[in-house]
Amino acid sequence: MTKAEKSVVIQSLASKLNENKNIYLTDASGLNSVQTSKLRRACYKSNIKLFVVKNTLLEKAMTSSEKEFGELFQVLKGNTALMFSDIANAPAKVIKEFRK
Repeated sequence: MTKAEKSVVIQSLASKLNENKNIYLTDASGLNSVQTSKLRRACYKSNIKLFVVKNTLLEKAMTSSEKEFGELFQVLKGNTALMFSDIANAPAKVIKEFRK
């Protein structure tokens, strides 16, 4: 990925972070491609937007965002999945069901 492409991704992530008030972060590093696909389908059915991002790009997006995330990015490990939803508890329900 070129520097220009990374800049576009960072701006897009920062915009999504600013626009959404319900944001869930989850560690997706232990999921294989089949499991990730199942999670994506479950999110789609529940009207949740799911993005798997690298933590370095997420950290830069958080820094350039209008919201305050404090020290949150320091605890992120592996690939992180961002979940955006209009309903506050919808991502939690999908994660709970997915873990069964």
